[in-house]
Amino acid sequence: MTQPQDMQELIRQAAEVQAALQQAQMELLQTEVTGTAGGGLVEVTMTGGAEITDLAIKPEAVDPEDVETLQDLILAAYRDAHEQAGKLAEEKIAPLTGGAAGGQQGGAPQAGPGDIPFGGII
Repeated sequence: MTQPQDMQELIRQAAEVQAALQQAQMELLQTEVTGTAGGGLVEVTMTGGAEITDLAIKPEAVDPEDVETLQDLILAAYRDAHEQAGKLAEEKIAPLTGGAAGGQQGGAPQAGPGDIPFGGII
């Protein structure tokens, strides 16, 4: 039994979108973003898949009497990098999903502790 021509076209278009989505996901996983805190005292570099690949701490950020500030700077740099990775995911994925990456309008969803980053897009 043959399918109507418009159904075959719909299936072809869906396959193209799926291939483009997979390509965008691969690009995300290979792209790195860097988040900073404390005016560049701490930098966190991560992939678009939220894997940390580098952590740089300038010596002047290290004060043995104030470890809490350093911890805060590291967390802030991580959050900055994570936010940039989310924006990158939105830029790459939203055009392929009609602007609704992760099923939400207006930006990539924020992952909480233990959540899959970017709404499980990647």
